[in-house]
Amino acid sequence: MIAAPEIPTDFNLLQESETHFSSDTDFEDIEGKNPKQGKGKTCKKGKKGPAEKGKSGNGGKPPSGPNRMNGHHQQNGVENMMLFEVVKMGKSAMQSVVDDWIESYKHDRDIALLDLINFFIQCSGCKGVVTAEMFRHMQNSEIIRKMTEEFDEDSGDYPLTMAGPQWKKFKSSFCEFIGVLVRQCQYSIIYDEYMMDTVISLLTGLSDSQVRAFRHTSTLAAMKLMTALVNVALNLSINMDNTQRQYEAERNKMIGKRANERLELLLQKRKELQENQDEIENMMNAIFKGVFVHRYRDAIAEIRAICIEEIGIWMKMYSDAFLNDSYLKYVGWTMHDKQGEVRLKCLTALQGLYYNKELNSKLELFTSRFKDRIVSMTLDKEYDVAVQAIKLLTLVLQSSEEVLTAEDCENVYHLVYSAHRPVAVAAGEFLYKKLFSRRDPEEDGVMKRRGRQGPNANLVKTLVFFFLESELHEHAAYLVDSMWDCATELLKDWECMNSLLLEEPLSGEEALTDRQESALIEIMLCTIRQAAECHPPVGRGTGKRVLTAKEKKTQLDDRTKITELFAVALPQLLAKYSVDAEKVTNLLQLPQYFDLEIYTTGRLEKHLDALLRQIRNIVEKHTDTDVLEACSKTYHALCNEEFTIFNRVDISRSQLIDELADKFNRLLEDFLQEGEEPDEDDAYQVLSTLKRITAFHNAHDLSKWDLFACNYKLLKTGIENGDMPEQIVIHALQCTHYVILWQLAKITESSSTKEDLLRLKKQMRVFCQICQHYLTNVNTTVKEQAFTILCDILMIFSHQIMTGGRDMLEPLVYTPDSSLQSELLSFILDHVFIEQDDDNNSADGQQEDEASKIEALHKRRNLLAAFCKLIVYTVVEMNTAADIFKQYMKYYNDYGDIIKETMSKTRQIDKIQCAKTLILSLQQLFNEMIQENGYNFDRSSTTFSGIKELARRFALTFGLDQLKTREAIAMLHKDGIEFAFKEPNPQGESHPPLNLAFLDILSEFSSKLLRQDKRTVCLLGKVYDISDVTPTRRCVAATDVLPKFFASWW
Repeated sequence: MIAAPEIPTDFNLLQESETHFSSDTDFEDIEGKNPKQGKGKTCKKGKKGPAEKGKSGNGGKPPSGPNRMNGHHQQNGVENMMLFEVVKMGKSAMQSVVDDWIESYKHDRDIALLDLINFFIQCSGCKGVVTAEMFRHMQNSEIIRKMTEEFDEDSGDYPLTMAGPQWKKFKSSFCEFIGVLVRQCQYSIIYDEYMMDTVISLLTGLSDSQVRAFRHTSTLAAMKLMTALVNVALNLSINMDNTQRQYEAERNKMIGKRANERLELLLQKRKELQENQDEIENMMNAIFKGVFVHRYRDAIAEIRAICIEEIGIWMKMYSDAFLNDSYLKYVGWTMHDKQGEVRLKCLTALQGLYYNKELNSKLELFTSRFKDRIVSMTLDKEYDVAVQAIKLLTLVLQSSEEVLTAEDCENVYHLVYSAHRPVAVAAGEFLYKKLFSRRDPEEDGVMKRRGRQGPNANLVKTLVFFFLESELHEHAAYLVDSMWDCATELLKDWECMNSLLLEEPLSGEEALTDRQESALIEIMLCTIRQAAECHPPVGRGTGKRVLTAKEKKTQLDDRTKITELFAVALPQLLAKYSVDAEKVTNLLQLPQYFDLEIYTTGRLEKHLDALLRQIRNIVEKHTDTDVLEACSKTYHALCNEEFTIFNRVDISRSQLIDELADKFNRLLEDFLQEGEEPDEDDAYQVLSTLKRITAFHNAHDLSKWDLFACNYKLLKTGIENGDMPEQIVIHALQCTHYVILWQLAKITESSSTKEDLLRLKKQMRVFCQICQHYLTNVNTTVKEQAFTILCDILMIFSHQIMTGGRDMLEPLVYTPDSSLQSELLSFILDHVFIEQDDDNNSADGQQEDEASKIEALHKRRNLLAAFCKLIVYTVVEMNTAADIFKQYMKYYNDYGDIIKETMSKTRQIDKIQCAKTLILSLQQLFNEMIQENGYNFDRSSTTFSGIKELARRFALTFGLDQLKTREAIAMLHKDGIEFAFKEPNPQGESHPPLNLAFLDILSEFSSKLLRQDKRTVCLLGKVYDISDVTPTRRCVAATDVLPKFFASWW
């Protein structure tokens, strides 16, 4: 057994302990360090020490004749570094290289060891060479000091860190060489009390060097050497056990059959094995105490990671010797490391241990002490670490379910909703192992049953309960995606889900509540979407990936299975839940994932008719927008001309639209009759019918029903009377918008007559005038709808409409006049740039909750983005952006990203005009300050400082390339100076201009001026008589501004 390290076995956590190395510097003075013990420090008492090494081999004399190594001559006493070159190339068989070295060692072990020492030195990137003279007469500390002095200080790179193809495999070859060396020497050379003592002593000394390259390389070598020795110790232990069993078996034989010679041989063999085991343990203890104990907390994360990775291998390989608390504590302490790569090595090391259930008993104390730390690491800032922490907890769960408390499990459960897919998938596997992988013995008899009586019925219910308890009801897709890889069979058991929804509960079985049924339908929809689309939900993953042939086949099989099942079941489900808007909305999305050809090939036309009847009934029953849009999308999915069912679906759709259009015209005629006050019932009938038509017009071309005229009449009446219900106006605006867009699509996609273009042009401009009128409506919702539609129309019918060779659409181009631009800008200033408190009161005067505030902010951001898009695409004048830019600092948290992107895009379009717009926004703020405080304002005031800070932020957006922004910056200064001297002082020319203080704001941009441009601006200053700014000038009061302004240039 290996002696336990002389370190307290208590589990008190190490603080962030100091190491021998407080910095990452490769070269520091090492004179003050205590010299390490010389070569041979691991020798046992009575055996040869380092002073005697010269007396072995050739009797202490220098090797006679030409010095040779593996058949290569030495030149001037310097080795050819054959070992390093072979390892560097990584091509030759490593075993033959090691065998050659062993032959050399048997011939002359000093020369061979010298070659091995130089191998380690050169692998560290050192160009120095240890000579035979140095090897004979110098201690390790002296040799290392000498090599440090010869180290190349020009570069911090060394083989383990170098990039490039030739160094790509160096580390693996280096490690392989050490492992093969020990393996080939394990039966003789490593026990000669010379080779291993010398190597271990050298690596221990190098690992304590302040040169990072020495420390890193020697630590890796020492850890791999230790791993190889652990393997040797394990083999010795196995051989000792076998020998002991053979000895016991022989001794237990009857005296007549007992072979005494064999007993003697077995005793002798066991004694030799024990001595070898003691030797190996001494070597391992020397490496552990001399290298690991110091380097596992090294200043370099990579070195710490090496130590933790290797100790994990030791504990897994030779658990009888290493898997105890004396060694486990190092892994536990290091889980608090500041670097993610080190924490990751801790977790992977532990996974190898917990995976073997036979080792669980030895891990109990460690688990109880460090379990909380592992649980907390599931929220690690490094996603790779979090994933491995969850996987480790899954192994802990499998080893013993009692270890993790309910609170521990809940900390992992919620991670199934993480946006980072690997974390979510790992959490999904944990959840599945905890809640879904166990099966009661009673269920063995129902394994072959299907549907509600099948083995998955209870598991599906458990999934529904978990989803509801998590209270994240809008993220079912995330939950399904998290469990998709580990619970595919469960999640694809749509027959069971369908049975739970349609069939009556069994005797003694508790029926699902309404809330549980809604959750089950949502989960079922998400599983069908995942199977049909084969990619994660939005927000997870980098996008669609190319499917393999096997995945494509699985996808087609799943779509076939979905269609065959739900083509029959969907009409029944819709009939059962027809009055429940939430359930119906989710169910109506299922046909999007059908293979429509199966309706024909499977002779399921009668079920298609039943589905169309149910959709028609739902349209008649509901007025909820989500439900109606779901019906519209379902018709759109089924109306595919590629399939034979198209005619059947098209007829059903046309009949439905005919009835809705006729009903709307009839109701509208009664609703708009002069002299009669429309009652609420009439208004409701008009609104509900208009909602249905609008929802269908979103996905279907209803041009042949000529809906523009009736909607125009409705909107015009609303403008004239001013008493039109807001919801009717909103949907009429939206429906008319769809009419315009469908007509444009029709003209664009097919040849059209001049009359068609003129009619669309007329309708579009009339509609824009109506929307402009509704911008002044008293109702905020109506104004927002009119503004959004106006921005869309102006964007679509701008000069961009002619791109792509569509010059024939030039008559449709519409440029807003100044009054419309002004009204749009006023809307933004009045409804977007408002304080949060001004917009967070609900209808009953109470504060809205946080979710409502976020939703309101999101809506305002969309409104601002719509207007900024008009600026970016030059639909409106760029100078209108000045009123937007001046809000940059005040509303930075809410809209800073949108405004900054708008600045960037406008600068790309026209640098000079953008600069003029920026300075205009500062001038507007300056004028607002003057109006509020007068010309005798305090320049240390918050308002003036805020304008200066805004100017500084504007200056930063110009970047560092002064040549690219030269003209824009010069123009900005020209406009700024002109503004500063624009308003003369009414007290006479002897007093400074009223706006002179603006130069202080302008000075924030002066660092962006080129030197020659500064002279040009000075010439401009002469026009305003400001080039001479001495105190004797008549503008005495201006001397505190002008010198500062010009001083900022030079």
